[in-house]
Amino acid sequence: MTAERNLTRLIAGMRPELNPGRYVFTTVDGPAPAGVVPVVTVAEQEGVTLVVRQEEADAAGLAYDYVAGWITLRVHSALDAVGLTAAVATALADAGLSCNVVAGFHHDHLFVEHSGAERALAVLHGIADRASGSAV
Repeated sequence: MTAERNLTRLIAGMRPELNPGRYVFTTVDGPAPAGVVPVVTVAEQEGVTLVVRQEEADAAGLAYDYVAGWITLRVHSALDAVGLTAAVATALADAGLSCNVVAGFHHDHLFVEHSGAERALAVLHGIADRASGSAV
C-alpha cells in the first residue's frame, strides 16, 4: 500500500483507534528492565524514554507521572506528509486535550491523557467525518 500524502485524504481516512490499556512515559539509564516491553523508545541525551503499559511500569518500580491512552491513526501516512500532526494537535488543543505524537513507519500514534481518551477519539472522528465530505 502506498503511503498517503494528501492532507484531506489523510484526515478523512485516519480511522482513529483507541488501543486497550493505560500507558505511561518513564525514563531509564539503559535498556528496558526485564518484563517491560516498550511500545515506544526514544534515546535522549538525558536517558532512554520508554512508553510502556502502566502495569509493567508498576511491576518494575518505574516512576511516571502521566497516564495516557494510546490512539493509533490507521491511515498509512507518508513520513514526509505535511499537516496531519498539526491538524490533529490543533483539533485536540481546541478541545482542551493534550497530545503527544509519535510517528511510526506506517502510522501515527497519539498519547492523550487517559481520562480524556474517549473524548479525544470523538474529536478525531469528528474531524475525519468533516474531511470525508470534502475528500479529494
